[in-house]
Amino acid sequence: MLYHLLYPLHTEFSVLYIFRYITFRTIYATITALVISFILGPWLIDKLQRLQIGQTIRKVGPESHFKKEGTPTMGGTLILLAIVLPTLLWADLTNLYVWVTLLVTVGFGAVGFVDDYRKVKYKNSDGLSARKKMFWLMLISGLAGVALYLYPPFQTNLVFPFFKGVRPELGLLYIPFAMLVVVGSGNAVNLTDGLDGLAIGPMIIASGTYLLFAYLAGNARLAEYLQISSVQGAGELAVLCGAMVGAGLGFLWFNTYPAQVFMGDVGSLSLGGALGIIAVITKQEIVLVIVGGIFVVEALSVIFQVTSFRLCGKRIFRMAPIHHHFELKGWPEPKIIVRFWIISIILALVALSTLKLR
Repeated sequence: MLYHLLYPLHTEFSVLYIFRYITFRTIYATITALVISFILGPWLIDKLQRLQIGQTIRKVGPESHFKKEGTPTMGGTLILLAIVLPTLLWADLTNLYVWVTLLVTVGFGAVGFVDDYRKVKYKNSDGLSARKKMFWLMLISGLAGVALYLYPPFQTNLVFPFFKGVRPELGLLYIPFAMLVVVGSGNAVNLTDGLDGLAIGPMIIASGTYLLFAYLAGNARLAEYLQISSVQGAGELAVLCGAMVGAGLGFLWFNTYPAQVFMGDVGSLSLGGALGIIAVITKQEIVLVIVGGIFVVEALSVIFQVTSFRLCGKRIFRMAPIHHHFELKGWPEPKIIVRFWIISIILALVALSTLKLR
């Protein structure tokens, strides 16, 4: 909005020419998201407490979590506002990629909101049924995949890191592939959200990493130099990624141990979905496995645990997702959180190294 209002005036006021630069708008989208979080955060937490919108803890979980019963949840609404508003203010709203990403972010957030609301209303941890949740997530990601497929500049080839010559063309199959990436990312982040600040820390790191990927993909010269896919218009997603970083930092202020508020599914699904669709648009889908390594391991721990128990009647971990396994081994919660953050930073650096290892 600000871009469209102020940039056209640069012919009369030369200082407004700065709105042309994605880097400038990304920085201020980040700051705007952070300010929104700091201003609305205390009000939202107080509102959630007054409405008695508290977290319901599963009785089969670690006993250390029982004391968290009643902590305000659905704080992900703050994250959503802090992403959407700065993006609308600072991004080029004629860019299709921005709208597709917002569609997935808000759509996944809406599904998470209904899930959280049902948990609070019925005072249990079940929420929306898995079948209904998956249906809506698949529908939203499917619409996003179709929009990209029908957009002429977007290419439907698959890019592999380390192998610059391996770029198979998926064609129509790119739609279900994109759905798999986006839905998988959303659910993986959702499974990771089990400790104070555990999910939002790696999300901030991943968002910052994809901020760089988006900027490079949108810059034809840099993309050619690094031998990565050039995606015209993808650079504008750097503004949205900046908003995600700012929203994440702002939320972490209130979510850090011991948490004053939990993000709930409204936050984890929207963040995971946004990360997935940005990976698809920037042609860095495979690299997402590295950048979001923590999320991948969390999801795989659940899959392996369930599969092992059903086939063999034995559990691989003391409890899944894997962060609960370490809790039951006696690791203090802050130690698990910080160590997972450290691993996320290392994985992000490895992912960035693929820019030169082609």
